[in-house]
Amino acid sequence: MFEVGRVYNRRAEIHDLYGGQRQGGISTPRDRPFVFLFTGESGEQYGYEDGWDTNGVFLYTGEGQVGDMRFRAGNRAIRDHAEEGKDIHLFESLGKAKGYRYVGQFACPTWEFRDGLDRNDQLRRVIVFHLLEPASEESATLFASTLTLDHLRHRALEAATSTGEQDPREARSVYYKRSTAVRVYVLTRANGVCEACGNPAPFQRPDGTQYLEPHHTRRVSDGGPDHPRWVGAVCPNCHREVHHGADGAEKNRRLQQYLGELEATG
Repeated sequence: MFEVGRVYNRRAEIHDLYGGQRQGGISTPRDRPFVFLFTGESGEQYGYEDGWDTNGVFLYTGEGQVGDMRFRAGNRAIRDHAEEGKDIHLFESLGKAKGYRYVGQFACPTWEFRDGLDRNDQLRRVIVFHLLEPASEESATLFASTLTLDHLRHRALEAATSTGEQDPREARSVYYKRSTAVRVYVLTRANGVCEACGNPAPFQRPDGTQYLEPHHTRRVSDGGPDHPRWVGAVCPNCHREVHHGADGAEKNRRLQQYLGELEATG
């Protein structure tokens, strides 16, 4: 939906199309599967210092200008984005009336508290989120034969819902472990049967497991740490139809409904 590096008019090309708060650094459009983050130098007067660290993690400061930052409103939306099936899209301000450059889609596996100053120069607790670009399909281990389905489900749910306080140096490791936990559970849950069409997997991998592909029903990229409620294991044909077929949106909607019923009772 956005092109990395392209400059967008925040009002006309973002909020007029998708909604969300038009002011502030965190925008949460109603009934949309994403959270918009805006970063720039204007926030430094309030103790906000966003940017990349040496580990390739983008450090993004939460919202709140006076007193300790808390996990509510936009801060809660970032922390819980995976559980709620929402993407994080980051934009960088180029200065007044110069637009916002799209940095990319991110996931938030961890966060930390830091000391900082508020608008009144009072010492307070600041939330700093650790943002990472979504993992590729190849980055996750896709099979676990030694654990029961219930165990895998418990591990996946715990991983998907516990965005925790960590050192930013641990963010990447935590992120891949969580992404792996969800993918492994989803593929095991399907038991070799496509969750979109109900047909058996088209072939086996060299290790004997049935080949299906994790598909995030709320994300085009299928990337990032997810939640079992929003991820289905589908055959390659259904996967491509969802993304490129004339009836792809309807197939994706039916899969969402199926997953909702499955995880509500599973």
